[in-house]
Amino acid sequence: MVFSYYIFKYPYQLIWNFLNIINRNSGVVVYCADPMDYIVMKPALIFLPEMTYYAKNKTTADYLKKQNLPVKRLACFPKAVIMCRHAAYKFPGKYILKFGMRHGAYHFKKFTNARNYNMFEVYMLTSSAEVAIARELGIASAKAVGFPKIDPLFNGSYNKELLNKTRSKAGANQKKRTVIFTATWDSSGMSAIEKWINFLPVLSQDYNILVTVHPWTSQKYKQKLSAMKQIYFIQDYDVLPFLAIADIMVGDTSSIIAEFCALDKPIITFKVNQTDRTLPEITQLLKSISYRVEESYQLKEAIAYCLKNPREKQRERQSAAKLMFDKLDGKAGQRAANMIKHKISNFT
Repeated sequence: MVFSYYIFKYPYQLIWNFLNIINRNSGVVVYCADPMDYIVMKPALIFLPEMTYYAKNKTTADYLKKQNLPVKRLACFPKAVIMCRHAAYKFPGKYILKFGMRHGAYHFKKFTNARNYNMFEVYMLTSSAEVAIARELGIASAKAVGFPKIDPLFNGSYNKELLNKTRSKAGANQKKRTVIFTATWDSSGMSAIEKWINFLPVLSQDYNILVTVHPWTSQKYKQKLSAMKQIYFIQDYDVLPFLAIADIMVGDTSSIIAEFCALDKPIITFKVNQTDRTLPEITQLLKSISYRVEESYQLKEAIAYCLKNPREKQRERQSAAKLMFDKLDGKAGQRAANMIKHKISNFT
């Protein structure tokens, strides 16, 4: 538990109780720590009544304002809060209904302590298989809904016009196939970015190269990618349209691999070091759904092979998608919203 929780827990509860007595609580609110939180939750939030958004910082507040959303900064004393993190400690009111959902698909990194999830009335995971694992770890609040973030990939939101605009934005050459590179943050010890970053200009001679990295990636890598004129370094918070136009992904242990797997396209992953957050079942899953490499010099042959044989691991990808998402019907957001509305109606 974050130490600050114990510092402001009781003052917070005192204020919350006073506001509740005079009927001045904030109602149901949405908490966003960064702009990506909104992208993840939006497919669920569109099925809920209009709410006030509480932003962790100015960058997030400015982004939400650009989306024409009602925004305030913390502190906040609501009757219920929705978020896509396990940050319930920021709202330590005993009687506040707390709803959480996954920030990234499935558990590509280890679950944190069960009490971080059990502070929620409901913590929504991406599949029934993931719920079973969570329950074994003592996470009683776990419920399966799917992954709302990827609903637009399956509900008809991305038409031909939008995808053509995305290709144009990325400067994609129609005569070339498109490869998207992704990496988890380098300080995690589970990233492969240092293995492929210098090889991108070479690959760009034969392919359109798109790159997206974890927000916590070191500035030295972001600056290097920004300076590369031969590639398109994705700055958008919403990377789904770029996944939709890519023919193949190259990654490491980032959960965005799960999103690409849902599209049933070829995947290449680098073998990386084991850390205390490495999960054997995720390592095995990556071995199952992707072509594995160790060094950058293997990429050219691996990409060519996967593009020539796109169905080679199709059965494994489809099986993994079912494991991670249950079903890909574009309605995970509706299921999440319905669960929230049901719990709130019972509470009130």
